[in-house]
Amino acid sequence: MPGMKLEIKKDRLAQYYKAEEKILKGQSYRIGTRQVTRADLAVVQNEIKELETEIEALEKHGTTGRRAVRVVPFG
Repeated sequence: MPGMKLEIKKDRLAQYYKAEEKILKGQSYRIGTRQVTRADLAVVQNEIKELETEIEALEKHGTTGRRAVRVVPFG
């Protein structure tokens, strides 16, 4: 299920992008007498950077971080 891990991270990244957009549109708002405050923008942006890095690594090297190498003797 190596591809599943990548898809989960991509889905999570999409959710963080949506959260960032909502924060940028307004950090807090009121519903009647209650006030709702969104997550900290810096925390969300940091998580986005980490997920982008992890996704890039998974796409480049796979989920194990190891590559198989085949050695062919000459001679």
